Amino acid sequence: MEVEKHRRIEQRAYAVWEAEGQPHGRHEEHWLLAARQIEVEDSGRPADKPKKRRNGESSARKKLKK
Repeated sequence: MEVEKHRRIEQRAYAVWEAEGQPHGRHEEHWLLAARQIEVEDSGRPADKPKKRRNGESSARKKLKK
C-alpha cells in the first residue's frame, strides 16, 4: 500500500513541477505539496489552499525559504 501512495505522490509532484514551468530547486516544495494533497484526498477532508500574499508567494513557500 505504501508503494502505491509513494507512486501517487511522485506523479502529483511531477505534475505540479510541470505546471509551474519546471523550475529548478523546488523539488522538496513540490513533493510536500503533493503529499499533503494526497493525504487530504485519502482522508476525505476538504483541501486547504495556501493563502497568496501581495507579492504572489504563498505562505507555505515563504516558510520554506526561512
